[in-house]
Amino acid sequence: MTSGHEPTDPVDPQDPVDPQDPAPAGAGPGGPGQVDDVEEWLAAGAPDDGTAPAEPGAGGSAEPEGPEEQLQRQLAERTTDLQRLQAEFVNYKRRVERDRELLAQNAAYKALAPIVEVIDTIERAREHGEVEGGFKSVADQLERTVASAGLVKYGAVGDAFDPTVHEALSSMGPDPEGVATVTTVKVVAKAGYKIGDRVVRAAQVLTVEPA
Repeated sequence: MTSGHEPTDPVDPQDPVDPQDPAPAGAGPGGPGQVDDVEEWLAAGAPDDGTAPAEPGAGGSAEPEGPEEQLQRQLAERTTDLQRLQAEFVNYKRRVERDRELLAQNAAYKALAPIVEVIDTIERAREHGEVEGGFKSVADQLERTVASAGLVKYGAVGDAFDPTVHEALSSMGPDPEGVATVTTVKVVAKAGYKIGDRVVRAAQVLTVEPA
């Protein structure tokens, strides 16, 4: 009993393949899914292993930098380095200048602080009319010398009281004249002295309050 289907002739592996026969769709020299033209495929730079050439940009690898891109990148890096070095040098100069000023002020402070008491004595003698003749010349020269060295006298009646530069010996209560709107220096017992922003001695004062 037959199945009703005609048996197919077996393919003889020795039979030559007719080059005119159309190849199956998508078939290539390596079989289905392969390229159709080996020469074009090799010209595209693909390896001669029967695989299709990769699509442009496949694999995620970046294109190598050209000479111009390398020069631009190196120039940007050197520019950044130079700007950083310039900023560091400017900061260094500022620190050196600040340290130099601080050293000068410290030296002046040590040298002039003891002289403040001498100047107080001269001021009291001057108030009593005892600074005359040659002593007056010496006193004036001393005051000019310490002033040129940076010692500045401060503190006057009517100044607003500032606890950072004034030392209040006592408060005299409300201002009898009714002029003060803030705590105000009414009497200067001893003048204050500064070197730059540094207080050598705070001004010793009596104060009045707003009425």
